Amino acid sequence: MTAPEIRLWDPVVTQQMKYWAGPVVKRWFRSEVRGLEKIPAEGGALVVSNHSGGMLTPDVLVFAPEFYEHFGYDRPLYTLAHYGVLLGPTSSLFHRLGVIHASRDNASAALRSGAVVLVFPGGDYDSYRPTFTANTIDFDGRTGYVRTALEAGAPIVPTVSIGGQESQLFLTRGNWLAKQLRLTKARMNILPVSVGFPFGLSMLIPLNMPLPTKITVEVLDPIDVVEQFGPDPDIDKVDRHVRSVMQDALDRLSDARRFPVIG
Repeated sequence: MTAPEIRLWDPVVTQQMKYWAGPVVKRWFRSEVRGLEKIPAEGGALVVSNHSGGMLTPDVLVFAPEFYEHFGYDRPLYTLAHYGVLLGPTSSLFHRLGVIHASRDNASAALRSGAVVLVFPGGDYDSYRPTFTANTIDFDGRTGYVRTALEAGAPIVPTVSIGGQESQLFLTRGNWLAKQLRLTKARMNILPVSVGFPFGLSMLIPLNMPLPTKITVEVLDPIDVVEQFGPDPDIDKVDRHVRSVMQDALDRLSDARRFPVIG
């Protein structure tokens, strides 16, 4: 896919979706988004977040309405997504809402246009992490987001969320199962198993509806990679720093959380 994909964003459709879905999501998940004022008011910014909730992840539905409530519709929010998300009859709607294929060309074009780009480096590996180890920042070794920010000259804005992994009981990513069934040849590296309501045990296909777990999102201080690490930084070192900052914040949110689901 090419950079013109970002031109498909439609502020009118986005506003309609915000007013339709925003209140429903906010009430169901009792969601709270803190620290949006830390996102630079001008210029491109790469928001880097952990990913939760499996295939029915509520992450964007929680974050996007609050973003537009804060910034308005003169500045789009683009979300980088796996190509599978943009297949089928919903692809046109997703494009108009700012969902774009996760390519460096798309991300760079969006950042250079002054937009905010939301990326979940851990992808499905992160969103299917076991609930019992939910509060762990793990991008599965993916560091491309650092190079994207460097190439576009944009700051990295670490962001963490908690609660989404309690929307179901995620038992295992199923890496071993995917390998045993040779699904890795079809680029399926996980075969997650979860338990939820109302159908109980589920494997990959999201049969169950998300529980009304309380979700809290916190935006952290932006990181100017060049200013902090120099013009030719060690990518792995930057990644470790970003994940460390995020892990500290997630630990703090976890310590303040009283009960699963309830919050």
